[in-house]
Amino acid sequence: MTNNQIEETVNRLRAALQAESATDRMNTAMAAGTRPQDAYIEVLVEHCAVEPDFFVRDMLTWALINHDHTLTLERVLPELNSAIPQARAQALHTLSKLGDQRAWPAITTAFLTDPDDQVALAAWRAAAALVPDGEAAALAEVLASQFGRGDRAMQRGLSRALAALGDAATPVIVRAKQHPRTAVRAHAIATEQLVKDPDVGFDVAIAAARRTDALHGAPLVGDLE
Repeated sequence: MTNNQIEETVNRLRAALQAESATDRMNTAMAAGTRPQDAYIEVLVEHCAVEPDFFVRDMLTWALINHDHTLTLERVLPELNSAIPQARAQALHTLSKLGDQRAWPAITTAFLTDPDDQVALAAWRAAAALVPDGEAAALAEVLASQFGRGDRAMQRGLSRALAALGDAATPVIVRAKQHPRTAVRAHAIATEQLVKDPDVGFDVAIAAARRTDALHGAPLVGDLE
């Protein structure tokens, strides 16, 4: 394929990703992943920052991981410095799906504690997927600082990340069960249940955690916030 042909194809991809219909954009991203070309990577990464539909963004990540992993990694990593939270979150999500441990040094404490919930959630998933041997205990310490944060989706995401660390997460969970904040204690107890039984639903675990906390005489707030 000549340079002119490549440029024309890339321009068509860029235009198709601007379609009004989310279904059309989804199909475009799927086609780009089904027939990958190195030149598509730039356009796909660019669109991750602005795509409004969650499912289309997920398809963009799927398309990217079907491209050359080294080229994708090189292009995705700079997105972590973007001023756009969605760009950072989607970059982290893509890194988690790539599963390339060369990205591990980029998953910093700043991302794991990012004030934007979606960035932090994506960072937790990426960290749990990429953590190398010997780093799990240190990662668990950082993740434990986020106990009690956010809504149920956020808390479920943190619990799953800690559960993925296995025994390395046990000390921080045990410590958090004694925390003065009810939300932190209940979240830690629910996480402990998920570690013991990964098949248990988070809502079931959190309900059981609240009952356990109540039985120990701790006053409960109306909701976990």
